[in-house]
Amino acid sequence: MNKQIFLNLPVADLQKSKAFYQALGYSLNPQFSGDEAACVIISETIFVMLGTHAKFREFTPKAVCDTTKAVEVLINLTCESRQEVDDLVAKALAAGGSTYDKAEDLGFMYSHSFVDPDGHGWGLFHMPESPQP
Repeated sequence: MNKQIFLNLPVADLQKSKAFYQALGYSLNPQFSGDEAACVIISETIFVMLGTHAKFREFTPKAVCDTTKAVEVLINLTCESRQEVDDLVAKALAAGGSTYDKAEDLGFMYSHSFVDPDGHGWGLFHMPESPQP
């Protein structure tokens, strides 16, 4: 069985966050979605659980990070091509996200990033050859 990862992210406005990720081309899993949370399907093995601040707090005794003042998380996601990196950043910007850097070509890797409306950082990269263990 392939391992799966479920990233749990707190969001201020669930409807806005769902619309943002759908604008990137991702779909929602209705089985794990409701009034307080939504499951975004990134791939067969990667899912993002968007939870209202109240719902997120059910899983931790700590305060939700104020992403205007501190970095909560940086998530990196591989892409099939440079074009996919550029397309996802463009979709994120059009849907209300932002970026704090420019695309970077290091030869062995092409990368760029975006920040979603709740301040969660997403690094996107394409490597023509996968790194060997």
